[in-house]
Amino acid sequence: MKTDIVCHDDEDFNNIDYTEKALYNNEFLNCTFTGCNFSKSKLNGSSFEDCEFDTCNFSVAQLTGVSFIGVTFTNCKLLGINFTTCNSLFLGFEFYNCRMDYCLFFGTNLKHTKFIECSLKEVDFSDTDLTSVVFSKSDLTAARFLNSKLEHTDFRTAKNFTIDPEINTIKNAKFLASNLQGLLKKYQLEITQNV
Repeated sequence: MKTDIVCHDDEDFNNIDYTEKALYNNEFLNCTFTGCNFSKSKLNGSSFEDCEFDTCNFSVAQLTGVSFIGVTFTNCKLLGINFTTCNSLFLGFEFYNCRMDYCLFFGTNLKHTKFIECSLKEVDFSDTDLTSVVFSKSDLTAARFLNSKLEHTDFRTAKNFTIDPEINTIKNAKFLASNLQGLLKKYQLEITQNV
């Protein structure tokens, strides 16, 4: 594996196809990526700091040892990504209108992360610290919450979530009265708004 570090500062990358390519040990600082395809690429050991990704495809990319610091993803496709292999000491990002179905966050620290209008179907958040995370208008169909820390987490406009309060820490989590059924699903109750 290549060990030399390649540095990129304040660069713009537009419509570049990195599909199935190896981009080992690259450092990106204040860079923007627009319309780039990282599908099945290997980004092992790379770091992204204060970078922005817009309309990029990261589906099934390999992120072993990758650092994300102050990174924003907008309108991106990140299907089946295993975020557990990232550098856990440097993991800070926000997601806006992204498709993130089937991703794995098991055991990661996602404190203060924002998921705004994202599709998070069948994402595994087991053993994840989701303290103060915002799931604004995001679809959590079949997302897994097991031993997750959900303190101060904002589910007010999230939809289709199922959370068992008995096996997760949900102190001070935020919900709307209209979406509380996601906390009661295991009891098989029939909940209606009106008689």
